[in-house]
Amino acid sequence: MTQSEHTCPLTARRCGGCPLLGIPYEEQLTLKQETVHRLLGGFAEPLPILGQEDPWHYRNKAIATFAAGPCGRLTCGIYAEGSHRVLPYTDCLLQDEVINRTIAAVLESARLCRWSAYNEDRGTGLVRHVLVRRGRSSGQVLVVLVTGQERLPGSHNFVKALRERAPWVTSVVQNCNPRRTSAVLGSDVRTLYGPGKISDTLCGLKFSLSPRSFYQVNPAQTEKLYRTAIGFAGLTGRETVIDAYCGVGTIGLCAARSAGQVIGVERSPDAVRNAKANAADNGITNAHFHCADATAWMSAAARSQGDHPHPDVVFLDPPREGSTPACIAAVAELAPQRVVYVSCDPNTLARDLHLFARRGYRARKIQPVDMFPHTEHIECAVQLQRVPKP
Repeated sequence: MTQSEHTCPLTARRCGGCPLLGIPYEEQLTLKQETVHRLLGGFAEPLPILGQEDPWHYRNKAIATFAAGPCGRLTCGIYAEGSHRVLPYTDCLLQDEVINRTIAAVLESARLCRWSAYNEDRGTGLVRHVLVRRGRSSGQVLVVLVTGQERLPGSHNFVKALRERAPWVTSVVQNCNPRRTSAVLGSDVRTLYGPGKISDTLCGLKFSLSPRSFYQVNPAQTEKLYRTAIGFAGLTGRETVIDAYCGVGTIGLCAARSAGQVIGVERSPDAVRNAKANAADNGITNAHFHCADATAWMSAAARSQGDHPHPDVVFLDPPREGSTPACIAAVAELAPQRVVYVSCDPNTLARDLHLFARRGYRARKIQPVDMFPHTEHIECAVQLQRVPKP
């Protein structure tokens, strides 16, 4: 289908999720290339951006919020831009089409159970959100029903109704979040149907995904990004690799096949448990994971280098706000030959590349990847090389 054949029913009401939707995709890529060149061209000439062959329905995860519609009838959808007003929708051009159908089936099943929508102002009502994940390779679908209270009357009837309408669903989980917060998920999880998780394959490795697992939402483009990042690392099979901000271990585990050993660092206990399980599931024995803040762990490693393996390569994949000056200083103190920085914001990336340049690291290659078509977000992989002191 062409760009003009994709019309979003929410465009006039502006959910804000895809602000570039009205621009032809090739022009979007041109705009993003210009942005990367403007922000990062002073470090190295960026390579041509890697676009997506089919830039539609690429998201493997979606969250919809429940609300009371006309006459109090339960509905669900996405927040209007800059507000907590829910815009009901039945189809999203960015979400996997199976996920769209699953959300519609969840809504129908919840209505049959006569469940009420949670009211965040009063703290009353039952159902708050539904999170749906789908494994691109496995086809497995996980439904996470987020409720405002632990008791879920009619849960068996809900699962039965949902399975009748969406037989492709393989797991249903209730997540209880009674707090008055903008955070979607709480800590209390109860499996209602199936194993409570799904699996997916990325770069030839199998990954288990639980409700709280971080996992890139565009698997096709993620493979391009990770293969680029691992190529930038220049691994020969002997290197010691540190994977900071490692999440569930995706980059580190993909790199482990070409490295001597991989040390992953991540502050989320859930993510570290998943990383260890993913290593075991894939028979990877040369990857080890530590539950710690990346800045604190790297700083401690720099202070006591005799007690830590010397890294040849460091992967940095921080959140949108970027890394920290202390973490960058610690990486430079550890003096790996190469640093591979994976960034989801070229603005904070530019800031951090300046810090690396002051510490003796020069950007050699910059590869932008369009992970989020029709949005303004840009992912980049950067190869940094240590410059010998004169």
